[in-house]
Amino acid sequence: MPPTRSHIRTTTETYLTRHPHERETLAGLPALLDGPDEPTSRATLPAHITCSAAVIDRDRRVLHIGHRASNRLLAPGGHVEDDRTLLAAALREVCEETGLRPADLCLTPQFLDTPVDIDVHDIDAAPAKGEPAHRHFDFRFAFYLAADAPPPLSPRDEEVFRVEWRPLADVGSPTLRAKLLDAEARGLDGRPEPVNASALIHDGRGRYLLHLRDHRDGIWEPWSLALLGGGREPGDACLEATLRRELAEEAPGLEPAGLRPYAVETETGADGLSVPVQIYEGRWRGHPDSVELREGVLLQWFTVDQFDRLRLSPGLGDLIRGHAAGHADPGGPQQGDGRPHGDAPAGTELHIVGVHLYLQDERGRVLLGLRHPDAAYAGDTWHFLAGHCEREAAVGCLVREAGEEAGLVIDPAGVELVHVVHLLDPPTARPRIQLVFRARSWSGTPEVREPDRCAEWRWWPPESLPRQLVPYARTAIEGVLANRSYSEVGWS
Repeated sequence: MPPTRSHIRTTTETYLTRHPHERETLAGLPALLDGPDEPTSRATLPAHITCSAAVIDRDRRVLHIGHRASNRLLAPGGHVEDDRTLLAAALREVCEETGLRPADLCLTPQFLDTPVDIDVHDIDAAPAKGEPAHRHFDFRFAFYLAADAPPPLSPRDEEVFRVEWRPLADVGSPTLRAKLLDAEARGLDGRPEPVNASALIHDGRGRYLLHLRDHRDGIWEPWSLALLGGGREPGDACLEATLRRELAEEAPGLEPAGLRPYAVETETGADGLSVPVQIYEGRWRGHPDSVELREGVLLQWFTVDQFDRLRLSPGLGDLIRGHAAGHADPGGPQQGDGRPHGDAPAGTELHIVGVHLYLQDERGRVLLGLRHPDAAYAGDTWHFLAGHCEREAAVGCLVREAGEEAGLVIDPAGVELVHVVHLLDPPTARPRIQLVFRARSWSGTPEVREPDRCAEWRWWPPESLPRQLVPYARTAIEGVLANRSYSEVGWS
């Protein structure tokens, strides 16, 4: 589907807010949008909408191409097709005509995703194509090169006979030249800078607030956990103002303290553009349920050790791990709403609780799973069916994990604790309490339900365990066989 009329009207009005003196020049555009024919179709006459792109490099030069049809040097551009937005049409045209990729380009902070110029010009008749003389309303968008040097170009030979970079003062279109020279005086320099802002919100005790995005077309990284935030708009005074506006729109009631710049990350937008993002860190200790979530599906606290089970937006895991490595947990144990336990003695350290299934078949063999080679923990190594205990009873966690990972039905009444491993691995990690439960009443045949984590289930004789076995799992099995209830690993 081509861009909607409401999108075109909004884009036009945003442009005219900056250039109100051009309203008369564009007087024919409202009539086109109110007409019966598709305003972006080349078959709509006597006028229709086109899109083009001003690509600017570090030397403040603008990319021009020689169109064979007109025998003129112009900015890349052309007719709208099944493009979601006018900007997407301009982006597609410049990539098709020059060989650039969307990721080679980024938005400019001066114009963002609004047109730098809307030019009205007459097109001569083309009898060979059966086209009479007509008029174009050309929406022109500005892009910076994302890299320092222009990438190699591969222009479409059948349409383009020449490629040339021209200084701003030599831009072919008078209206585009005037707009770009005016913007140069306000900082248009060809050097990318962040045009999006996101919030890395933590509670100071190892938890990070993540937002599950909607699963819809046009959403940036749909159905993945990401940071709250969004793109700068023309009325934002600065990127922190962008972030605070976005938080107020997406999650009213969420007001993190101590917002400050933390890092700049480059991501890929929904349209494929390179997007520099200013990451702000801030602290908040509220409960997500106290926030009125207006965009997305879920707002929830997560810890780094849960990341291997989550679908995260690209690069987010490494970003948060880097932040967590530089922020020790000073507050000790917490309640579910992020408040510290008032009765915890000084020096108490939060432990992670893991549950493990010690399951035997009628021959006494023990069920183990081969971790996927790319798993975040113990790749290509055998291990118990296991999981981290969330805000739930340990036996309930065991029952849940058995169903999710292997399709097994565990009777909680037949579960008994057979071993505990107090684990510290590595020495700088948070300590873990590993609970090993035997299930005496169960049903089902083990099957791989989470192939990204487990590649195979297999029954192993206790006296002939695999060589590649998680060390503390081996310790636990040996302890069960010897009727020992407790082991320590890593503390010496």
